[in-house]
Amino acid sequence: MKKIFIVLFLLLSSNAFPQVKYLIYFKDKGLPPARALKKSGSEYREALSLLSERCIMRREKVMGKDHIITFEDIPLDKNYLDEIANHGVKIENKLRWFNAVSAYLTGDQLTEVSGLSFVKKVVPVKVLKINPPPVFRESKNEKRNSVQGSSDYGGSYTEYALSGIPPVHSKGFNGQGVIIGILDNGFMWKKHESLADRNVLAEYNFVFHDTSTAPQTGDSPESGIHGTFVFSLIGGYKNGFIIGPAYNASFILAKTEDDRSESHVEEDNYAAALQWMESMGVDITTSSLGYSTFDDTTYSYTYKDLNGNTTICTKALNLAFERGVSTFNAAGNEGDKSWHYVDAPADAYKVIAVGAVDQFNFLAAFSSRGPTYDGRIKPEVTAMGVNNYGASAGGYSNYSVGSGTSFATPIAAGIGAMLLSAYPYLTNEQIRQIILETAGSYIDPDNNHGYGLISAERAVGFPNLDSNAAGYKLNKIFFANGGLLSSTAKLHYILGNSPEISISLSSDGSHRYGYEFTSVSQGESVKFYYTFQDSTGGSNREPASGFYSFSYGSKEISFVQSAPVTVSSDSLEDNFPNPFNNTTTIYFNSASVQDASLIIMDGIGQKVKSLFRGSATKGRNIVSWDGISDNGIKCASGVYFALLRIGGKDYMKKIMILR
Repeated sequence: MKKIFIVLFLLLSSNAFPQVKYLIYFKDKGLPPARALKKSGSEYREALSLLSERCIMRREKVMGKDHIITFEDIPLDKNYLDEIANHGVKIENKLRWFNAVSAYLTGDQLTEVSGLSFVKKVVPVKVLKINPPPVFRESKNEKRNSVQGSSDYGGSYTEYALSGIPPVHSKGFNGQGVIIGILDNGFMWKKHESLADRNVLAEYNFVFHDTSTAPQTGDSPESGIHGTFVFSLIGGYKNGFIIGPAYNASFILAKTEDDRSESHVEEDNYAAALQWMESMGVDITTSSLGYSTFDDTTYSYTYKDLNGNTTICTKALNLAFERGVSTFNAAGNEGDKSWHYVDAPADAYKVIAVGAVDQFNFLAAFSSRGPTYDGRIKPEVTAMGVNNYGASAGGYSNYSVGSGTSFATPIAAGIGAMLLSAYPYLTNEQIRQIILETAGSYIDPDNNHGYGLISAERAVGFPNLDSNAAGYKLNKIFFANGGLLSSTAKLHYILGNSPEISISLSSDGSHRYGYEFTSVSQGESVKFYYTFQDSTGGSNREPASGFYSFSYGSKEISFVQSAPVTVSSDSLEDNFPNPFNNTTTIYFNSASVQDASLIIMDGIGQKVKSLFRGSATKGRNIVSWDGISDNGIKCASGVYFALLRIGGKDYMKKIMILR
């Protein structure tokens, strides 16, 4: 205790002591909130002028035209800023969302600023440790799997096929029209073949306060390595090597992480970056940063702080979401460490925290677990984050392999962008609900996998609602066994207790099939399902059992089962889709935690692919197959068999590949 007192005394009394970065909170914004929010007021007009047209449009979608400016958006009082400057203080970041500024202060300045009448409090900016940097290894990209004819995903195919991304690309949805913000440790995007042609709208370095996010004089040798890899996983494009889920999106890049003294980031940089991106009109943000301890352990978080509303970075994500931004963040790499739990800001209320699985959908040991302190399930979803393939900052044509929830997150965020590009009218609430509803374990979520493996195919194929003056329009994109014969698609719906009605659907020319409900009472229940014939001639019902439902006036659609599903015995379900030409998902059930194996055999009983070998989880297990053999050979069209061995018995299902 005596030692701590001496250190604090020196800090407060000696200008020779190194400056410390502080957050200076103001008591108000110089005027009452009611006056600040009057549309006729200069403060309101100034707040509005700080927002791009794209930002205003996004806010209107979720906040309404009359409420797009809140008190948090009102600029900081200029008189307060001038008075701070009069004390020789250089402001680093202006955080209008928090009514605060950050600045480096000497001991004397700290005393002076703390005594100003308009200052509420002055607290040190917490410098947060980031999860240990991932270990990369260079890859020669020896295996290149051709998908969709001219598109060749190369070494990245496995990580994308696991989450059903190639079929959505085949429909032409690749992030077009969406703006994505990435927060990381810098980006060498101009010096890599998969990123040099991406549409980067803006970039800013919140460490050095300039417009270059690339490494510069005085920077760490590690700067930009992680961020470049992350950028490639969401937006990289180089035929034969990597085709990211949202390669056709536009991007805003922020360097928030300072690698010079261990890997860390200051909370004010993160909050300032989110505030900046939101004002420029981002639709989606992704950050692969996670914090549970500080450089000075005096300020470390405890589990109690993971309540969704304590850390600055967590609060910033909450505010961004309230303004219509879809937010994604890595769950953390603490699953096999003493901390165990997700890191901040993955504890934010509506953020989609992303855990990591391997290519067989086994949870990575390092993937952080939930719940939050207030009992919410975390992570929300998982994606592949083990041995991911992406751009190496080591050279223009170099690629490497790395692991971490850092690398699962951009895949999930990219799927969010694909969903928004398919349906631009969706709100961030709808995007979140659809992604969770279509994840692999939505019916039975837990604090290891969350709601399960994220799927672009299931998310983009999930029905959703748009509204206009006439009513609500129900929209759907079909993914089924090679395509849809539009003349046979039908919507079957029931309004309340009325008889079922069947309507033939037709495409709008962009793979979307819609039906507009009119003259329906607010709050009336609508239950529905689809029937259609695919290009192989097979008849389909979606959902296969049960139905979808919504309450008229709400845009949230839910899947309702015919009866609760309980797993009391081992079994192997039919794969979907079947036949398939890109990837198929195989489901098997286990009555308990037990050893199991799942292999693919050809028509004469020879093993083609080993898909699963290990401990099955109790309940439903999900495995994907991309039609590639153990030898890396693309399997020809024909009949194959899935063989499940579990509990001393064998179960078999027929699988068909149709190239």
